[in-house]
Amino acid sequence: MVAELRVWWKTHRHPTFLFPGPTVSWRERSQSADAAQRAATHLSVSAVQNTFRLARAASGIPAAATVHTLRHCYATHLLEEGVSLRLISQYLGHASLETTVIYTHLTPLNEARTRTALDVLHRAVA
Repeated sequence: MVAELRVWWKTHRHPTFLFPGPTVSWRERSQSADAAQRAATHLSVSAVQNTFRLARAASGIPAAATVHTLRHCYATHLLEEGVSLRLISQYLGHASLETTVIYTHLTPLNEARTRTALDVLHRAVA
């Protein structure tokens, strides 16, 4: 996925945003190759949601999946990889760790890693 995102970035080379918002209308965009580089903001929430809906429909993913679902998955996968809850909270832009806890879900992988860690600690004490 990182390779694909790098290819995407090369289409516009914006210095700040991976997904820059449009600076001109879609008709004018075809006439201005550097329009994306002048973007002052990221792609809008509604544009991301609409794009996700189209991709979801084309892929056959259940309609219950939303962009918000992706936030929950992102937080959960970061937690599974050992990223601290405080850092995940910062990445999600939450002011409270309590909000972040709602986003992270316990999975069999979390459970297995916790059991392994407890086994190691138990052996060290014994």
